Amino acid sequence: MLVGYARVSSVGQSLEVQQQQLQAAGCEKLFEEKRSGRTATDRLQLQAALEFVREGDTLVVTRLDRLARSITDLRQVVDGLAAKSVGFRCLQQGALDTTRSDGKLLLNILGSFAEFEADIRRERQMEGIAKAKAAGVYRGRKPSINAAAIRQALSSGESATSLAKRLGVARSSIYRLAGDARRVRVAAVD
Repeated sequence: MLVGYARVSSVGQSLEVQQQQLQAAGCEKLFEEKRSGRTATDRLQLQAALEFVREGDTLVVTRLDRLARSITDLRQVVDGLAAKSVGFRCLQQGALDTTRSDGKLLLNILGSFAEFEADIRRERQMEGIAKAKAAGVYRGRKPSINAAAIRQALSSGESATSLAKRLGVARSSIYRLAGDARRVRVAAVD
């Protein structure tokens, strides 16, 4: 059985292209998730796919970086598949197939390049942050907002609009954190 795994890094991205490619390749079952891909261990759908595959199956991804970004993670996943007598195919990197010896060689080469690319991207990001800090324009991430504190401020009489301005967030964020039932009451007060 061909088992597909599709992943995008954020909720705003679409899985549609990967889904289409995996289905066109003959995948009978798909596992999908929207999570960052730096490590394989905290991706629940990947773990589910790895548990699902059985001897003789093949795990299929569209691109190698959908599976792993580090050579260590890649080797652990692929070695775990091999221990279960499960193959691995990657559609866009030369039809990488670990059931063949040239595929195993290509896997290690491409995995090294994927890790190198991720490291370069991280270095560029750090350089950009350092430059922004030096220019005094880097603010970093906004601090997380405590939903209980939002509800407390609203119940104390502060409007969602003034609370949003004070915290530097959208009013919709206030409504979302306050909960749906609260939105109706707060909207009527605004």
